[in-house]
Amino acid sequence: MNAITKKKRRIALGCEGSANKLGIGVILHEGDLSSPSSTCTSRVLSNVRHTFVSPPGTGFLPKDTARHHRAFFVRVAKQALADAGVSAADIDCVCYTRGPGMGAPLTSVAVAARTLALLWGRDLVGVNHCVGHIEMGRAITGAEHPVVLYVSGGNTQVIAYAEQRYRIFGETLDIAVGNCLDRFARALAISNDPAPGYNIEQLAKQGGRVLLDLPYAVKGMDCSFSGILTRAEELAAQMKAGGKGPDGEPFTGADLCFSLQETVFAMLVEITERAMAHVGSSQVLIVGGVGCNERLQDMMGAMAADRGGSVYATDERFCIDNGIMIAHAGLLAYETGFRTLMEESTCTQRFRTDEVFVKWRR
Repeated sequence: MNAITKKKRRIALGCEGSANKLGIGVILHEGDLSSPSSTCTSRVLSNVRHTFVSPPGTGFLPKDTARHHRAFFVRVAKQALADAGVSAADIDCVCYTRGPGMGAPLTSVAVAARTLALLWGRDLVGVNHCVGHIEMGRAITGAEHPVVLYVSGGNTQVIAYAEQRYRIFGETLDIAVGNCLDRFARALAISNDPAPGYNIEQLAKQGGRVLLDLPYAVKGMDCSFSGILTRAEELAAQMKAGGKGPDGEPFTGADLCFSLQETVFAMLVEITERAMAHVGSSQVLIVGGVGCNERLQDMMGAMAADRGGSVYATDERFCIDNGIMIAHAGLLAYETGFRTLMEESTCTQRFRTDEVFVKWRR
């Protein structure tokens, strides 16, 4: 039995910076790890985030995002510790996002996490970003054995747990659904504050007079979003030039946002339902930044209800990239004896969900 399993209270600090969100959170796990019958609980002590926002019509470049993370890391870390009411002496391990994500931002946060681990004399734990989303979603919602729809700016996957791995049943063949939405926002010069996907969602609520024809690209269990984006960009250019919709009337940016959401979300519902049927699950857990979208939740909820099932989702505190999910997943691994040696504390842009051995689940 190692030292950590003897502790009734365990605290981790998590550092996330795989894209434009810098997040640092502190989590507490309580319970007797030495007793198989003991129930362990988790509690969020702090969850601080700072976002790099680029001008409308632009995306966030890796070098600029990395500069933002370096500039704000110390401030966010201090705030996370203060909000949690803990000091460095209370922390058992420092967790960081090993990947997947954008190289430069990942590296900036990994260096900062290493620095804290060395300064405080604490163990380091590298965490898979996707697994962080899943474990935080399970902890917040209480979903037990769901099919997971992971949708974000960098990832689109349908996942189910089996034999200590999160198995990928379907995924995007090209760009992620969140990347599709973000890039479409640039075509309409939609603001990136607080997020382009959120602003598309609000505009879509004003549209719906007409459903514009966009490619529907489901291929087995996989999806393709690049052709949809290209066609949506073409329609945006036609709209600006005074083009008409299928009913001969002008259409608006809100109609475009509505049509794009309806099409890509219908695709996601289809492949999720197929995965539910395959594994015999009645639960869907939606994680990742796009998972905040209420229209996606509603469409998924209607499908699940028809199957006698239910949908689990979280709000923007936990759907959008955050440090607390890295702290939680990292501490789960740490409690099983996992450590990341300093000389092996790399980060990678490609780190698949099913590469992680999920030792903490049976």
